[in-house]
Amino acid sequence: MTAQFTLGTNPTAEPALLHEMYRKMYLIRSFETACSENYGLGLIHGFLHLYSGQEAIAVGSLSSLRADDIVVTHYRDHGHAIARGLETKNIMAELFGRSTGVSGGKGGSMHLFDVSRHFMGGHAIVGAQLPLAAGLALSIKYRKQDRISIVFFGDGAVSQGTFHETMNLAALWKLPLLFFLENNLYGMGTHVNLTQAGGTDIYKVAQNYGIEGVLVDGMDILAVHEVTQRATERMRSGSGPALIEAKTFRFEGHSMADPTQYRDHSEVDHWRKKDPIKKFPEFLLENGLITDQEIEAIKIAVDEEIALAVDYAQSSPVPDADQLLSDIYA
Repeated sequence: MTAQFTLGTNPTAEPALLHEMYRKMYLIRSFETACSENYGLGLIHGFLHLYSGQEAIAVGSLSSLRADDIVVTHYRDHGHAIARGLETKNIMAELFGRSTGVSGGKGGSMHLFDVSRHFMGGHAIVGAQLPLAAGLALSIKYRKQDRISIVFFGDGAVSQGTFHETMNLAALWKLPLLFFLENNLYGMGTHVNLTQAGGTDIYKVAQNYGIEGVLVDGMDILAVHEVTQRATERMRSGSGPALIEAKTFRFEGHSMADPTQYRDHSEVDHWRKKDPIKKFPEFLLENGLITDQEIEAIKIAVDEEIALAVDYAQSSPVPDADQLLSDIYA
């Protein structure tokens, strides 16, 4: 079964949750801005893929999950990590390659982990996270636990064999696995129209495996929250896997090394008008769910947190040499 989902005009969530949703989205955007600045200063090395523009997906979906649900994601993982509750100072320290980082300073931007929060990465190989998430979902089912596994991936991963193999096994075994496709329309520099023979609405592929596929506006945090909540409620009742496709857009390049010459300015401007960092607080103000003073207080607190995170990362030590052979396979 496939369906398209659009949110109604009025949210049903409590104002406290709505405020927290905005805070986390603003926190992710501010974190990514700080990452860009410190990459330019040479303090962050290696690949750096920013999540700016896609914040409504991470916050909207993960705010619908329980604390013991398992999260697996791709290399554009800062947003998911922050939405899951990982400390910004420890994430920033990881990007700086410091021992206080979430992966001990040895994983970097693409390999953020926190087992205590059931956040299982951060995986650099396109599509490699899909079968891992299925294995975790199989473990949940084997143990008869009331949990789910969610796996985030981009439109580029849909062309990988692991996507179809995992979809097939998840459907056969009725695994509690939620496939969450963040379709930002570009796999590196190639538009999805040039990579998907079936068209841009990838969610329809779910019907080939007998599972539900849903399309949602990935720039609408309330729509993402609601559709994820509905999907997970059905999965907890034993309905098996589901697929959500969220249409979204990354405002920056594929990575910091990408000049984005393949995109017209008009396309970027079109999507920036849908920026959830701007549209969501406007919606809350219009509906009397937040005040200008509360928005300003959130921004001030977030700016202070990001500044402290950068200071913490800069002052943290690099890993000791005796850690070189730890946390690896023999």
